[in-house]
Amino acid sequence: MRIINGWLEGVKQHCSPNYNARADNQDINLLVIHCISLPPSKFDNTYIEDFFLNELQIEDDIYFESIKGLEVSSHFLIKRTGEVIQFVSCNDRAWHAGISLYKGRENCNDFSIGIELQGTEDIKYSAEQYQSLVSLTQVIQNAYPSIQNEDIVGHEFISPGRKSDPGKSFNWDSYKKSIL
Repeated sequence: MRIINGWLEGVKQHCSPNYNARADNQDINLLVIHCISLPPSKFDNTYIEDFFLNELQIEDDIYFESIKGLEVSSHFLIKRTGEVIQFVSCNDRAWHAGISLYKGRENCNDFSIGIELQGTEDIKYSAEQYQSLVSLTQVIQNAYPSIQNEDIVGHEFISPGRKSDPGKSFNWDSYKKSIL
């Protein structure tokens, strides 16, 4: 696998409208790991994809009323099966981090790549997800060498008190050892 012009070869691509251009001189040097499930704790569906594409059918679940109108995206989603889907070119600014701060720099969307894991903060992620995440991380670091291992963080670390994902169910030790 490799990234060409911001797009990962060999994966499903759905172009989200929820992005904008990065500043021309913006160095991409942060990788943010998130988690999401829609509705919460439900996995065998395409609601995340629909949400990132602004095509979520609000009437399908009562929970969806609470996220109605939100415009959110991530560069990548890794489903429970390990399938990787890309929504935004890595060269563009996906809308995944929100209000955030990393090493004194605000607005992490400006200089980061976001990966969503289909899951919750308290249910273990699948082995297939970790395998895909490790491979994807290595490809991203190859294409964007400014992202060092210490620059791979959870959403909880750049938005403390506001976000808590990927949460206690994410095995940071195993993941970090696997990307070395």
